[in-house]
Amino acid sequence: MVRLDLGEVVLKRMQEKDIETVKALIKEGCEGMENRLILHLLTRPLALFMLATLSSILRCVLHSFILALVIPVFILIIYLKLTIPRSVGILGSSRPYWDYVGSSYHAETEPDLPNPYFNQAKLITNQEKSRRRKKAKEKKTNEREQVDEDELKERAKVAGEVWVADSDGEIMGCVARDGWSRDGVCRICRLVVQSWYRREGLGRLLVQGLESKTKQSGIRRVYAHVPFPSRVGEAFFRRLGYRLQGETAGTEGEEEDEDYEEPEKGWLGFPLTKVFVKDL
Repeated sequence: MVRLDLGEVVLKRMQEKDIETVKALIKEGCEGMENRLILHLLTRPLALFMLATLSSILRCVLHSFILALVIPVFILIIYLKLTIPRSVGILGSSRPYWDYVGSSYHAETEPDLPNPYFNQAKLITNQEKSRRRKKAKEKKTNEREQVDEDELKERAKVAGEVWVADSDGEIMGCVARDGWSRDGVCRICRLVVQSWYRREGLGRLLVQGLESKTKQSGIRRVYAHVPFPSRVGEAFFRRLGYRLQGETAGTEGEEEDEDYEEPEKGWLGFPLTKVFVKDL
């Protein structure tokens, strides 16, 4: 584990040059999660009943208890591995894939997310660096925009936002906000922190920075989709003041409102995510 100075972290929009790094970061964060989701689906009572029924039928045909037990499970695992990424994509997003290029459109002009740990000298230094990078890339950016500006504008309307935690050019984490939204609502789809920098407060900083920005834009409710078997993710969002959808905020006589966020679902309609909500 590397000790991290949160005052040196810049929370900025993902730019086009950061896309491959962010993809690798998300892939690292997802390692093992797909297998845990598959195990979760296979151990549901309805799934166990269907597998037992199919195994009984195959046992009469194959006259082998082991083959009759293994074949249905093997086929189902292959099916889930092929369909979970396509049907769910980034957990919490209704789209089958994330439009990284659309999300990075005009990212250079976006102000950084607020970081309460910033010292003023470091902030000024980072701003000067950003201005220099912007001037150096201005000509290249303008040339690209002349070619596909209209297309990128359309894609940016539906693409989500990806914000990264950057320190001296190293991307240490990211948080994604889905392009889908209702009035006064936003959705956190993916929060990933590089393994070297976990348990240093970086995930909390990313979420709270995004909350501050969304609150300034008039949004008063944030939803976070957490993969169903992730106890760590559930505990993390509860510590940040989120509550599981359906739970009341704890005020006597309070009733849950009618604004309902549908969790992502997989095979046979089994939920793949738990939905947590926080009122800003």
